[in-house]
Amino acid sequence: MSPSLDGERREGGFLGPLRAAALIAALAGAVGSVGLLLHAGQRSPRLLLALFAIWVLSPFLALIWADVVSKRWSVPIRVTLYCATLLVTLGSLAIYGNDARGHRKAQAAFVYVVVPPASALLTAIAVGMASLRSGRLPRRVDRA
Repeated sequence: MSPSLDGERREGGFLGPLRAAALIAALAGAVGSVGLLLHAGQRSPRLLLALFAIWVLSPFLALIWADVVSKRWSVPIRVTLYCATLLVTLGSLAIYGNDARGHRKAQAAFVYVVVPPASALLTAIAVGMASLRSGRLPRRVDRA
């Protein structure tokens, strides 16, 4: 039995459903965020909207990529990644949704510029702290 499977079973088998929820949330967050961006930028130039869409999608793509490479990470680090994915999704949709409802306090594009790097920073800090706390860095282990 591999160490990661053993860790999942010791943790009560919650890791699989948590991972599935995080992946579904990331996909829903990506689609919802781009939809809200398109709603907010109805009168914007198409090229600018395309660039903003890539920018808004970037944290969700990074979270999905992190899930792919996290197969050999320790259970606490993966749980942190999945929880961060859920928080980033909920936070992004809440902020973009608030902007779409017309509660804009700043420039129209401000939230779409600030939220993606803030999401990436939040995830990096959370996963980094979890890896420091568990005593292991989240990296791939090459078989010799």
